[in-house]
Amino acid sequence: MLDKLISFKHHVCAVANDPEFIHHAWFVQWHLNIVEKAAGELLHHYPTADRSLVEVMVWLHDYGKILDFEHQYETTLTAGRQKLTELGFPADFVEKAVSYCEMLDKKMELDLKQAPIEVQIVSSADGLSHLIGPFMYFWWQENATKPYQELMADTKAKAIKDLTRKIVLPEARAAAESRYAFIMEQSGELPSKIIL
Repeated sequence: MLDKLISFKHHVCAVANDPEFIHHAWFVQWHLNIVEKAAGELLHHYPTADRSLVEVMVWLHDYGKILDFEHQYETTLTAGRQKLTELGFPADFVEKAVSYCEMLDKKMELDLKQAPIEVQIVSSADGLSHLIGPFMYFWWQENATKPYQELMADTKAKAIKDLTRKIVLPEARAAAESRYAFIMEQSGELPSKIIL
């Protein structure tokens, strides 16, 4: 299974670095690698989770976004299924990975706290990755023509969605708290006291 995972990871890195992909300059280093690191750390807290499934989901969850930004959710399911099958992953494993990524995409409809642990791990890691590192700054750079007030509102909405819908595991929520507070400040929600 490890060789297949490595092949899939290399493939995703290659297509993510294609200049046709809007986030090509930073996506692997400042998003996918952080999701992978956070998911790996969460796996230590949840040893019964299927490690191989989590690792594949890390590299699969945004696959559709990379290939076809306008139809990203459908493309993750179709092209993701096709690529994993082509690489020789077992059919039942492919279906589970794809269906679990579909759950991730339905974060606004489903309570991911009730999802399988692998979904909770990848969702929490994905949400954390938006609060760690320069993710939000890249959003501002790529949308530099928007008024700053709109960018601040977008940043705030993204952080709220990540904290309330995606970051479901307690270890991830604890790691998110101070980062979330900082992003809220950067989005105009200043604390009542600056000097404590």
